Amino acid sequence: MDFNRELKKPSFRKINDYVWEIGTDFKAGMRVPARIFASESLINAMDGMVYDQVTNVATLPGIVKYAYCMPDGHSGYGFPIGGVAAMDIEDGGVISPGGIGFDINCGMRLLRTDLTLKDVQPHLKRIVNKLFESVPSGVGSKGFVKLDAQGFRKVIDEGAPWCVEHGYGWADDLEATELRGRDDGADGKAVSDKAVERGKGQIGTLGSGNHYLEIQHVRPENIFDEALARKWGIFPDQIVVMFHCGSRGFGHQVATDYLNQFLSVMESKYKIKILDRELACAPFTSPEGQSYFKAMKCAMNMSFANRQTIVHRVREVFSEVFGQDAEKLGMRQVYDVSHNRASIEKHRVDGGVKELIVHRKGATAAYGPGREELTARFRDDGQPVIIGGSMETGSYLLAGVASGAETWFTTAHGSGRTMSRTRAKQLYRGDTLQKEMEGRGIYVKTGSFAGLAEEAGAAYKNIDDVIEATHQAGISKKVVKLVPIGNVKG
Repeated sequence: MDFNRELKKPSFRKINDYVWEIGTDFKAGMRVPARIFASESLINAMDGMVYDQVTNVATLPGIVKYAYCMPDGHSGYGFPIGGVAAMDIEDGGVISPGGIGFDINCGMRLLRTDLTLKDVQPHLKRIVNKLFESVPSGVGSKGFVKLDAQGFRKVIDEGAPWCVEHGYGWADDLEATELRGRDDGADGKAVSDKAVERGKGQIGTLGSGNHYLEIQHVRPENIFDEALARKWGIFPDQIVVMFHCGSRGFGHQVATDYLNQFLSVMESKYKIKILDRELACAPFTSPEGQSYFKAMKCAMNMSFANRQTIVHRVREVFSEVFGQDAEKLGMRQVYDVSHNRASIEKHRVDGGVKELIVHRKGATAAYGPGREELTARFRDDGQPVIIGGSMETGSYLLAGVASGAETWFTTAHGSGRTMSRTRAKQLYRGDTLQKEMEGRGIYVKTGSFAGLAEEAGAAYKNIDDVIEATHQAGISKKVVKLVPIGNVKG
């Protein structure tokens, strides 16, 4: 991504302090306006590629209402990261891998514990070191779940329930997982052998880049909704565990395979012309569109299984360190949520209800109370939303709200980069950063100092500003901020 590329900056129409609109007159071919949810300071700091990409999205066939970008928006592949778009299935709506991402079902999982800072602090380094050993990280890392191609294909059909059935987790985890950990309709026949080969050894691994496993502290002053926090098992001075990872090389290969296929048929077969080849797409109802959707669901299930297996390993480590079963330590899952996916959903459009294919690229579903997508546990509360910040600052647990219907019940997914990885490595040294963070009370274990430098806190937007924008815009509400004390970095 090029954060310094000079591009035409649009004239924004200010809808309110946290919503900004780019009209269809900005670019030829825009079918709908683009809307960006951000404070004035955040929108002024966004790289120009965001405006170029979100308005390109606005030209896609079947798009409804607006092309959206969340407060953490920055340039990505095709869609901006933080990009959201819903296409009308009955009106030629397309599906685009560039609107979902290469790391399909990259997402977040949060575990609570009954432990406090006083309980964990004396054992922190041991816990982090053991987590580093038990949950492989970095490029090419392999997990402890050994599967052949046939076994892996079973996992990508069944998702997290396969893991629970094989002893990697608890049945209760599924009630606290989006889609209960399985995206129905996955079809392994839509997945290439190459994708299977890349993925079959990677279940139970973090990967690299901005993926992490973090031990976090609940400071009393950082609880914003005491009643909801208590209901979800969060209390002052508590220790929780959060991690961020996805479908690894498997999801990347699925996206690559279908991007190439869509490029070969998009114009010749479906007469679709786009402004950016990274937005390669096909009609959702077409054979190619349906095949990709089934393959995407396989990657969704692989990622759910990946995070489910990691939960099992985390519980094993805490049980070993504290000499108690994970159940006695209260290590219940709060939630697991994706921020790279497409799903069929029903939403109100122009006074009626339409079935839409909703793309979320670096954006988190935040369903409001009563939505059918929610499991019974959260039907009255709204969906838990987990938004990760940088390893130096903190992360958030939020909740979906009724007013989130404006963005198809979608909110941000992270703090959002402000500089490229290359630039971050030029400015920061990983070994120095590690020492400085430990001096501030954050113990980090990493297999790559270069990778650590890429993830320096200064390379990201201020997470508090991003969250405040989502809260004030009414697309999710703050529940609690979680501050890091230990981190395993890919």
